[in-house]
Amino acid sequence: MRKLLFFIKKVLPLCILTLLVCVPASAAQTPLVLYTSQIDEDVEGLLGAFKAKHPDVEVVVFRSGTEEVISKVMAEKMTGEVKADVLLLADSVTFDALKTQGLLEPYRSPELSSIPANFADKDGMYCGTKVLATVLIYNTNKVKTAPDSWKVMTDTANKGNTFIASPLYSGAAAYQLGVLTRSEGFGWKYYEDLKAAGVSVGKGNGGVITAIAGGEKAYGLVVDYMALRAKKQGSPVDFAYPKEGVTIVTEPIAIIKKENINPNAKIFVDFVLSEDGQKLVVKQNYTPVRSGVPAPEGLRSSGELKILDFDPALLAKEREGDKKKFAEIFQ
Repeated sequence: MRKLLFFIKKVLPLCILTLLVCVPASAAQTPLVLYTSQIDEDVEGLLGAFKAKHPDVEVVVFRSGTEEVISKVMAEKMTGEVKADVLLLADSVTFDALKTQGLLEPYRSPELSSIPANFADKDGMYCGTKVLATVLIYNTNKVKTAPDSWKVMTDTANKGNTFIASPLYSGAAAYQLGVLTRSEGFGWKYYEDLKAAGVSVGKGNGGVITAIAGGEKAYGLVVDYMALRAKKQGSPVDFAYPKEGVTIVTEPIAIIKKENINPNAKIFVDFVLSEDGQKLVVKQNYTPVRSGVPAPEGLRSSGELKILDFDPALLAKEREGDKKKFAEIFQ
């Protein structure tokens, strides 16, 4: 009995202390690493809203264009382990390529019950977070009749007066390239015609906005939310949905597969897809993917869009070849 009492009073507390010292840091103490192509303003808004719900979770962010983010992911993979825990990037083709390479961790968020199945990967590897349609933006000081066709960009009457983002940098532009070159009425001829019409090619969608809003060019192709923001901010621009249809990207979110999955990764994904997360999407002038959350004023809901699309798995397989051919055309 004396030995038992000695063990309880002296030895057991030391064992408990040893166990506490050996227990890994809590999930709340483990920084979540997010790689994203979102613009700085949106990242700040997302992190602020997430922090309000989960004040103990620290989030570290790397932000750049989708293609540069993927280059970083591939470089890290080659040298060891990808540092990112969560990816939030432009399009499903990008994620299909990562899925094929075994870089994504399957996760079926409970929030998927409120999101249409066509926005989520069938194997649970990723899910879209918003709908971004490519639209025709135009300078209202230079254009008096709203355009209604992609062909305004190749019209010789507008030679040297148009602007697009580069698919070598922009994920949305890369997706658009893959879809249009495989769509009836477009093909590679559309891009050859753009070149012949003297289109200017910028690094990303921001350059398109700057060129059109500043009056440097009259027409451009840009994702709808950026056109809406510029219009709301008083820039002399407006935009139109081409009658032939639009390409869309859904800025999917996914968890990186690694030996030790950050437990906060699922919490972050759940928040982005939740009703609160999707209302934030609307506040930031995006069309949400979640059912029951209306699109912001001035944009069409996903159900109102005539969508041009193609098999993302095939586009993922052929993306590098597409970009190489684009570079050859535009030198």
